[in-house]
Amino acid sequence: MIMPVDPQVQAILDQMDSGHTRYMSDVSVETARRQMNATIEEVAEDVDVHSSVDYQIPVDGGEIVVRVIRPHDRSDAPVLMYCHGGGWVLGSIDTHDVFCRNLANKSDVVIATVDYRLAPEHPFPTPAEDCYAALNWIVSNADELGIDPTKVAVGGDSAGGNLAAVTTLMARDRGGPNIAFQLLIYPMTDSDLTRPSYVENSEGYHLRTRDIEWCWQRHVPNEADRTHPYVAPLRAESHAELPPAMLITAEYDPLRDEGQLYAEALQEAGVPVERVHYDTMIHGFTRRTKLYNVARECQDRMADALRKALE
Repeated sequence: MIMPVDPQVQAILDQMDSGHTRYMSDVSVETARRQMNATIEEVAEDVDVHSSVDYQIPVDGGEIVVRVIRPHDRSDAPVLMYCHGGGWVLGSIDTHDVFCRNLANKSDVVIATVDYRLAPEHPFPTPAEDCYAALNWIVSNADELGIDPTKVAVGGDSAGGNLAAVTTLMARDRGGPNIAFQLLIYPMTDSDLTRPSYVENSEGYHLRTRDIEWCWQRHVPNEADRTHPYVAPLRAESHAELPPAMLITAEYDPLRDEGQLYAEALQEAGVPVERVHYDTMIHGFTRRTKLYNVARECQDRMADALRKALE
């Protein structure tokens, strides 16, 4: 039986339906980015951590920032490299800073968030290559960062979940670094926008199918590239020898079906997967702990899984 949308979520959806929200596909990239940045205030909380340091790191054609959030002063801590969501076009390490601080404190794991370059200025494959370069930098600088290079996880939400999944494929295909765990939060895993969840949730649940198509057009303007496994990881020839995963999906999310299919593909390849499905939630819920009780519960569950995977 399909459950109704959580009442706390429905209250926000009702506000959006009042006409004050302008969806990303209806505005310019610059306006959409400003709107995404405005959500920082929506999720703002005072979350103290031991330290938060931004590092400029070299990547092909430039530099990016990796923010290292430490919940403690251990010199051999496990680490999660986190890729923020935003359809490869929006978002930043700032829009996801509170989420990452909370996750660091709850899991006792260092979180290294990647400010990868965004489309359309930097389309595929740049965001994925930036994340892979960041992973290599994190592992290579383990002593300076006070982390254990044998206890490394990758994670992300939405397009960031896509980049996390792609990074594990790259690491497997390119001979490392070794990844112990992947945390995939309603990840984008394929470019097929005709699945039932795209039809059922095309309107009215915060993220619309046309918004996702808008993101694909900017991230991968050449449609022929949209089947490449480093942009659509569900289409990889093999998912064997990838790290264990927790994969989170939401019922009222256009990305629901491809998340489930990716979990099944991993399982069929012999990869241990914990799939956690939230019947009453919409896309993007995990970042909104000020608004949704279920978001706090989900963060606790993610933190427990991360801590256990990197023990």
